[in-house]
This record gives sequence, structure tokens and C-alpha cells, in this order.
Amino acid sequence: MRNKENSSKRFNNKQSSFRERQNEKKSSNDGLTRLNKHIANAGICSRREADQFIEAGVVSVNGKVVTSMGFKVSKEDVVKFNNSTIRREKEQYVLLNKPKNYITNTKDPSKQNSVIRLVERICKEQILPIGKLDRISTGLMLFTNDSDLLKKLSSKNKRIKTIYQVSLNKSLLSKDLKNIQDRINKEKSQSNITSVNYVEGKDKNEVGIEVTLIKSQIIYQTFEDLGYKVMKIDRVYFAGLTKKNLPRKECRFLTKEEITILRRI
Repeated sequence: MRNKENSSKRFNNKQSSFRERQNEKKSSNDGLTRLNKHIANAGICSRREADQFIEAGVVSVNGKVVTSMGFKVSKEDVVKFNNSTIRREKEQYVLLNKPKNYITNTKDPSKQNSVIRLVERICKEQILPIGKLDRISTGLMLFTNDSDLLKKLSSKNKRIKTIYQVSLNKSLLSKDLKNIQDRINKEKSQSNITSVNYVEGKDKNEVGIEVTLIKSQIIYQTFEDLGYKVMKIDRVYFAGLTKKNLPRKECRFLTKEEITILRRI
């Protein structure tokens, strides 16, 4: 009996999640945005925290306090938080080709070598990175203030195709390359690495590795376990995006087509 009840709860939760996703799509189509997302997009807090503030009665729309969770607002509505008007920020999506020796720590964006200083040259909105890179690593970094996309692409459960070009301190032996490839084939769907090979036209210390995790720690661990030191990591592909026509240290806005593809992931 208890198993039936648990199954029923799981089914209802799935149904509820499905309805929420459908409602989100309807909202985007009719130009309305859920109030908690509107607050989160303004950079005040997360959507979960926004729900708490709404429930506490500190948010008003057009002069009236709103405490209902599913309330939606339009571009013309005046939303206030603690009697201060919230300015609706445009959702922005910026791609950066990160140079070496730049930090991705957003807690101190005023530093001269912060990636935030690079993207703020073209974007005035407060945007955050999806998938950080360490100081010596280079390559693609995606920034946005779209809280839904941030949450989705940063999820540990989301398997996103990412390709890195790795420079090692010495040539990768054929037996070690085969060792990694055999491990991938053995683990199959459980492996976070999907393929690895020498970079065509380069020395054998240059290796291309495809993973399904944004974080690069797995790359360091993979090669260090075999006695190699990773000298450089360059992210050359992320979620369908490449560095084509994007020089090092430069950034650009995503196209509408690119944004649509990301939202479908």
C-alpha cells in the first residue's frame, strides 16, 4: 500500500513539474514573467529567496502588495522591493575567449585581471559565468543573467558536451592513450569522459579530450594519475559554441539562434 502511495506521489510531482514547465513556456510566449524570476533577473536574490520575500509581503506590483507565488508581471508593471523600484534588466548572453592569468572569481570583479572586467566592456548588465576556468586555463566562457539558463547549465546532472585541448609536460605514450580510451569504453555511460585523442597536426603532448562536465578537475586527475603534468587547458567547444572568429581576450553577444539552442539543451 505504501509503495502505491509513494508511486502516486512521484507521479504527481512529475505532473506538477511538467505543468510548471508548460506554464513557464506560456509566460514567455505571452510576454509575462513570473514575479520571482523578475526579481532574480534584477540581481537582488535567487528565485527561491524571492519567493520568501514575496510571501513576507515586501514586494508590490503597481502599488499593491503581492504575496501569491505564481503571480506574473509584464514589462509595463512597476515592481517594488522594500519600496524601491526594481529595474527590469534585459537578459544578456555573452561569450568570452578567456586569456591566461585572468581569474573567474566574481566576488572581487574590480581586480584588473578579472574576467568580469573583460565582459563589462560590452555588457552593462550584471552577468555571471557558467562553468568557471582556473587562472592558467583559457578558452570559452559563457556569461548570462538568465537565472533559468544559469541553473540548468550549471546542474551536476546536466551532461553538456565540452571539448578541451590539453597541453602536457611530455608526449602522451600510445599505451597511456589506449588506457584512457579502454576505460571510457568500459565505463560507457557512467564516464564523464566521452573521447580522447591526439590533436591532429600537433605534437603528441597536445591532446583533445571531450567531456560532459563543465569543470576541468577531471582532466587534471585523468592525466596526473598516469604521471603527466597538465601545463595548459584550452576550452575550445561548449554546448554547441566554438571560438570561431573570437580572438583571445575578446567577447561577443550570442545570436538569437545560439540562445535558442542553449535553451533546448
